[in-house]
Amino acid sequence: MLKNGKKQAYNPYLPSWEYVPDGEPYVFGDRVYVYGSHDYYNGPVFCPGDYVCWSAPVDDLGNWKMEGTIYKKTDDPENPHGKMCLYAPDVTQGPDGRYYLYYVLDKISVVSVAVCDSPCGTFEFYGYVKYQDGTRLGEGAQDEPQFDPGVLTEGTKTYLYTGFAAPGDESRHGAMVTVLKEDMLTIEEAPRFVIPSKSYGEGTGFEGFEFFEAPSIRKYGSMYILIYSSVQMHELCYAYSKNPCEGFSYGGIIVSNTDLHVDNYKPALMPTAYGANNHGSIIEIQNQWYIFYHRHTNNSWYSRQGCAEKIEFLDEKTIKQVEITSCGLNQGPLIGKGEYPTYIACNLFTKEAAVYLGSEKFPRIKQDGRDGDTDPAYISNITDGATIGFKYFSMENVTRIGIKIRGYAKGVFHVKTGWDQKALVSIPVAFSNVWEDYQVDIVPITGEYALYFTFEGTGSADFYSFSME
Repeated sequence: MLKNGKKQAYNPYLPSWEYVPDGEPYVFGDRVYVYGSHDYYNGPVFCPGDYVCWSAPVDDLGNWKMEGTIYKKTDDPENPHGKMCLYAPDVTQGPDGRYYLYYVLDKISVVSVAVCDSPCGTFEFYGYVKYQDGTRLGEGAQDEPQFDPGVLTEGTKTYLYTGFAAPGDESRHGAMVTVLKEDMLTIEEAPRFVIPSKSYGEGTGFEGFEFFEAPSIRKYGSMYILIYSSVQMHELCYAYSKNPCEGFSYGGIIVSNTDLHVDNYKPALMPTAYGANNHGSIIEIQNQWYIFYHRHTNNSWYSRQGCAEKIEFLDEKTIKQVEITSCGLNQGPLIGKGEYPTYIACNLFTKEAAVYLGSEKFPRIKQDGRDGDTDPAYISNITDGATIGFKYFSMENVTRIGIKIRGYAKGVFHVKTGWDQKALVSIPVAFSNVWEDYQVDIVPITGEYALYFTFEGTGSADFYSFSME
């Protein structure tokens, strides 16, 4: 807790036991609301949970509140028995002032819509996006399957962006936009393609960063910014245009959940976290823009958590790629005193460079118990050469570092301010099946620094927390 009574913000910004990926953030009134799909810890598939909503005051972004379940998967008439999952949704405020939730079920390629009078109340099924003759979008003769709706309402028109296009699938042309009438359901302008898929990217300016999934639309000044997941999956890219329905040009990468291409603290092509898919969007909160994205835990595709970073517009069509951090929504570096949980790690890697998760040799963020259990998560499977990084801390005369470790591991943890820097100190650890505290003195350090912990030794360790005094 800070002196002003507000909480520090970390990544992930929600509790370590909550798994809400595909984050779509919005400011309504004096609060930030995040809508997303709902994964489970150790879940068997993407998005098996009902939709939940979390919110925070715009001036206290470390103080998130669970608003409750806003929509159940059985609320859709096509899914009365709950056998289908609710995939990534988006929300927009309609011209009537009500809030409209757009989503796709995992086995039906049409867009469903629910509505509510408040941003975090109980949404009720409203209908399906359809042509004027009643044919549902996605079931027309010329339609491509619908997926990952992103919506923006201006006046009486709503722009609906959808699409999924796996590399090599020539039947999918990319991201499309459909214009809806004031009733939020009926199509006024049929779908047109705005970002190409891999199969149709040649000569477009999108080569290497073609559309894969996760379209999300925002406006910055006079420019429409279309955020999407590229064919690399781990990165969120953007395109820009002054027309919401055409003329989009490739802009660049906003964030990668592997930190690939970031070169201010490492070589550009060195991944420092394990990536997979990505989905999120941008939002302005009290004159500061942020990118919301997600990370993967427990070496699984199916247990994803929301993270966020500050971003900067250099002009209306230029966003500089941001590095992933532990402090995210915090207004500056974290306080360099006290105890911190290790699940806020932003860097996690071994001697074996890897962009994508999957190897059983990799360390991973995990929790004890089952989904819903609220014990803090920690980092497991730490073997020789594994490095765990946290950024950034404002340190003032720090003279002591501590770590809390368990597991059948014997060796030392080298504590550094950079992944490739000389160790400040090396902390010996020994076999233990309970959490053990290890504290060591260091030469006093003051300034803004990262902290990296690299294990050298035998066996496998769990890493619960670290502290600074």
